[in-house]
Amino acid sequence: MARLLQAPPKFHPSEWDIANKMQCASTESQKSRSECMIAESWRLLDEIEKTTQKTRSDVNKKIEQRREEIKFWKQELDKKLEQIVHETEVLLTFKTRLEKSLESCKEPLVIAQKCLLNRQMRAGIDLVHDEVEQELVKEAEVLQGVMALLGRSLQQTNEQIRLNRSAKYNLEMDLKDKFTALMIEDYCASLRNNTPDSRYADNAVKIEGNFVSPEDWIDFSNRNVEKADKQRNNSLALRVLIDGILSQAANDMRKQCETVNVAFRNRVKEVKEAKHKLEMLLAMVMDEAASQEKTIAALKKAIADEEGPVKVAQTCLETRNHRPNMELCYDTVQYRLISEVQEITENIQRQDTLAQAEKELRGLSRRQLSLEEEIQVKENTLYIDEVLCMQMRESVYINNF
Repeated sequence: MARLLQAPPKFHPSEWDIANKMQCASTESQKSRSECMIAESWRLLDEIEKTTQKTRSDVNKKIEQRREEIKFWKQELDKKLEQIVHETEVLLTFKTRLEKSLESCKEPLVIAQKCLLNRQMRAGIDLVHDEVEQELVKEAEVLQGVMALLGRSLQQTNEQIRLNRSAKYNLEMDLKDKFTALMIEDYCASLRNNTPDSRYADNAVKIEGNFVSPEDWIDFSNRNVEKADKQRNNSLALRVLIDGILSQAANDMRKQCETVNVAFRNRVKEVKEAKHKLEMLLAMVMDEAASQEKTIAALKKAIADEEGPVKVAQTCLETRNHRPNMELCYDTVQYRLISEVQEITENIQRQDTLAQAEKELRGLSRRQLSLEEEIQVKENTLYIDEVLCMQMRESVYINNF
């Protein structure tokens, strides 16, 4: 207890002085370090603020550049989309033209085939492989060739429309993404330090595996533009080709149709002339037959008229044969009666002229029947060509496709 109440040790004045000086020195040193730290802190704050502002300015500039890049490509894509849409619409009109032209070929082909079928009903010698039939066969071949060509062109057009729409789809998808990206960039450009929507985001700086490089980004849109240009150019070339095909097809069909019609007109004229000649020959044969009939009647009458005289002469000769004795004389009367009987008998026996005349009449009858049959053949041919075929062909009109 006595030790606990012992007075503390006393320091020497010099120690006190040293302690005070050390406190002052320590305080001054601490103050100096604090002042340096404060100065460094303000310098650092100023540097951070300037760096942050510079970085933000640079980021904003980059965002603005990015927005301009997106706008540029968006404009390019919009322009190409408008072009490919317009080209597809025009190509669709060409498709309609092809379909209509293909449909319009069917009726002329059916008519040409019907004409060929009808002409099979010609009879006799008129069932000939004439110029009309040759041109009809050629017309059917031309029409079938045109239809095959138009069919292939229609298939090409459908395929090109599909390719155009594929390019259009790629442009639309790219544009949709560009629109979304531009909205995001606009939003980012509008953000400020005091924007309520700003927030912390975990792993925001993490680069995901699906990120693409700027070069790939440009190449992607550039490929879409190039594909659209390629399909548009292909579509333009196809339209030029189709236009030429349609024009040439219409000209070929029109030319062949007129050739067939001219051949029909010439053939009808030729058959009418042949029919007219046959009718003249028939009239001549009928006149000749009438004359032959009159001749035969006259020959028969002449033979019949000789029967009375020969009977009288023969009766006289037979009666004079009964003269008695020396009166049975071969006198001039007897000689002349015998001569008369022989002469008349010879005239009666010359029936070969009548037989020949009757033979000629039969020949004329056969010729008349043959001519009448041939005229009927020509009438049948004229009915087929002029009525059935030519009237049916009047409905054929080849318009420009």
